[in-house]
Amino acid sequence: MKNSLKALSLIIILVATIGLLFVPSKSYAADTDVAVEAETNANDVTVAKAVTAAIVVAVVASVGAFSMGLAIWKSSEGAARQPEIAGKIQTLMMLGCVFIETAIIYSLIVAIFIVFIL
Repeated sequence: MKNSLKALSLIIILVATIGLLFVPSKSYAADTDVAVEAETNANDVTVAKAVTAAIVVAVVASVGAFSMGLAIWKSSEGAARQPEIAGKIQTLMMLGCVFIETAIIYSLIVAIFIVFIL
């Protein structure tokens, strides 16, 4: 669980930095040291933010859905093998799914911050 949270946070940071590649930057003229402003359009920045937010939410939601499916699969196998502790297994599975869903909600919050604050 600890490694999966590290992986999710790394994916969010990686996707956010990839999204910065869509934002136009300054370019320098070859023969002078003067910075030439690239023509930026408000739509370019908005599109870059939207693409970044969409990638963040899509990647984290798909990884979260896969991990929830894996948790449910393994817990149902464990309950089938030892029916006497099925209640405890179900409780632990639900707790794990809550933590995974929390990570997904955090990625949604990061995507909202990217779109509206940055």
